[in-house]
Amino acid sequence: MPKSILVVAAHPDDETLGCGATIAKHTANKESVSVVTLTGGTASRDESKPADETARREAASKAMEVLGAKWIGKGNFPDNQLDTVPLLDIVKYLESFKKKNNYDLIYTHSLGDLNIDHKLTAQAVITAFRPQPNETFNEILSFEIPSSTEYSVSELRAAFDPNVFIDIEDFFEIKLCALKHYESEMKDYPHPRSYEALENLAKYRGSSSGLRMAEAFRLIKKIYR
Repeated sequence: MPKSILVVAAHPDDETLGCGATIAKHTANKESVSVVTLTGGTASRDESKPADETARREAASKAMEVLGAKWIGKGNFPDNQLDTVPLLDIVKYLESFKKKNNYDLIYTHSLGDLNIDHKLTAQAVITAFRPQPNETFNEILSFEIPSSTEYSVSELRAAFDPNVFIDIEDFFEIKLCALKHYESEMKDYPHPRSYEALENLAKYRGSSSGLRMAEAFRLIKKIYR
C-alpha cells in the first residue's frame, strides 16, 4: 500500500522550499501527497507593492502539478498574523483533514523558525496529531525554510538540528522547476532564498550525510505500530 502523506505549510511556497524534492520523490514512488497551506502568503511588508493573492494561489497550483501533489487545503488565516488567531481554530482546521484521511507521515515547519506563522503551524500540527488511541499516523518530520530557519537565534529557540536526510539528487531539478512558479518570492544570490543558495544547501545537507544532495528534516515523533 502506498503511503498517505500530508504536508502542512504556513504559506504557499513553503512546501516547495522545505521539502519540494522529497514530495517529488514520494509521488514518483506512487505515494499520495496532500498539501495544506494555512494562509494565502500575500501579506506585504512593502506597502508600495500590494500583494496579489490570486497570482500566489495560481503559482501554488502550478507548483503542485510539477511536484505531483494535491493541494487539498487553502486556509484563509491571516498571513504573518497567525498569532492573532486562537490556536484551537488552526488545530480544528487541521483536524478536519485528519478525519477524512488516514495519514501515515506528516511534514511541517520547525518550531524554531523565526517566522511566527511557521512556529504556530508546527505547534498546531503537533497538537492536531497528538498521539491518541486509534491514531493512524506513524511519523512527523519538520523541514527547514531558507531565510527563516537559519535566521533565528539560540536565544529564541532550539536550533534546527536535522537527524533525517533524504536523498534528492534525482529530484532537485523538479524542485527548481516548481519554484519557478514562485518566481516573485525568489531572491538574488547570496540571499538564502535564491536558486544558487538552495543548491548549496542541498549539497551541504547531502555531504553531511554521505549523499550528493539531500533535504534535511528533524524527527518530531516516530511511532512503531
